[in-house]
Amino acid sequence: MTDDSATQERIFAALTAHAGVRRIDTHAASVFLDGARALKVKRAVRFPFLDYSTLDMRKAACEEEIRINRPLAPQIYHRVVAITEEPDGSVKVDGRGRPIEYAVDMSRFDESQTLDHLAKAGPFAANLASAIADAIAASHAVAIPVNREAWVSSIPALIDGNSNGLRNGSHFPAAEIEQLAQASHETFLCVRVLLDERGRRGLVRRCHGDLHLANIVLIDQQPVLFDAIEFDARMATVDVLYDLAFTLMDLLRHDQPMAANIVLNQYLAVTPLENLDALGALPLFMSLRAAIRAQVALARLKPPHSDDAGILDEARSYFDLARALIRPPAPRLIAVGGLSGTGKTVLARALAPAVAPQPGAVVLRSDAIRKQMSGVRDTDRLPPSAYTPELAERVYQALAQRARRVLAQGHSAIVDGVFARDFERDAFAALARECNVPLAGLFLVADLATRQARIGGRRGDASDATQEVAALQEHYNIGHIGWATIDASGTQEQTLQSCRDAIAEGR
Repeated sequence: MTDDSATQERIFAALTAHAGVRRIDTHAASVFLDGARALKVKRAVRFPFLDYSTLDMRKAACEEEIRINRPLAPQIYHRVVAITEEPDGSVKVDGRGRPIEYAVDMSRFDESQTLDHLAKAGPFAANLASAIADAIAASHAVAIPVNREAWVSSIPALIDGNSNGLRNGSHFPAAEIEQLAQASHETFLCVRVLLDERGRRGLVRRCHGDLHLANIVLIDQQPVLFDAIEFDARMATVDVLYDLAFTLMDLLRHDQPMAANIVLNQYLAVTPLENLDALGALPLFMSLRAAIRAQVALARLKPPHSDDAGILDEARSYFDLARALIRPPAPRLIAVGGLSGTGKTVLARALAPAVAPQPGAVVLRSDAIRKQMSGVRDTDRLPPSAYTPELAERVYQALAQRARRVLAQGHSAIVDGVFARDFERDAFAALARECNVPLAGLFLVADLATRQARIGGRRGDASDATQEVAALQEHYNIGHIGWATIDASGTQEQTLQSCRDAIAEGR
């Protein structure tokens, strides 16, 4: 045992000397939970990816952890404190004696409120999923752009490192590992130019780096990101979508497909449009993240857990997800039309999670695009002058342009608009042919009373339609629709099932 290790054992014994203190050990740190306080001490260890072998290194790591994490989670992270040896030989936290160790001083939170635990209770609410996306987007907005070259050039080695790690213990067939590696390298070659360009645009940043669900916690009903990588800036210097991909992948792994789709769509809605042009990298990014988590699980298969079936099942589920994500199916275009109050937006959002590739289709809504083009928030009301035929045409052109960008990346899109005019519907049929993807056109219908009742119940929505507008729409000359006509007067579940049936039948 080294001198530092012996000193730490003495410190750890002192920190746990009084009742009620709980100690949690990881490979690199020991955390001491005492009432509302948590102290995190870096362990005197050295690994290929981190070095905490000297007191100065551990102090620097504590300071870096505060610097990186406090902006994300000021409720949790406070300061670095010295652990001192007093003249009488006793050990104190933040004492006056000689510093013999350092710790990150934190507020304790309810561990049952981390998202990995909450995911076991059932599907996340839509507002929680949106808030998760907002928190991640906010962290990326303040993250510092850095040199892209090291990140992009590191990806082949990351793929190979995953393969080597997955071979440990021979838990997975070698052929499956090789297939995953080959597909990952092939995908990287396809997206490398794209990733270089994103780096030039400042989208490679010093990010959180480890955004799986266990590192996001609810505090006061709001998601808080914590435990960002501090020990190696290179590991956290990544494309912002690679950072996001960890959360998306882990939501899928925890059987939260609806939440994963909402997180993706909300993130795209509140970040620059150029992220639409990088969706082609998402399968690689999510697959890499899943393979990493599979390795982390395998690393826990050591005595006394060498034959733990639960750990092996976890590793296998991440490995299988990595393999599924890297080979996404072909995209498709779905158009949802109908007069105001027929439930288009509710339907589009309900359909999206199940539309491959994972984590589901990008939903593009005409009402939201109109607000963006007008420079106002989604919930701000626009005057009647914003609804002229000329402006409507511009909105549908923008809708088509964004759908084209999504489809060009091999991702599916659902477009949501009234589509009351035949040339609007024809334009999206032409777009599908241009992009060589199947089009499923769905036109929802419901009686006026139903539509007006739904409009009257809206709160905080991007649509400006009123009950009076709904009445005026009854006189629209819609013409020959040419899409599947769906009775939307029943429950949301009935409408959703009818639309799924129509898509499956190709109507």
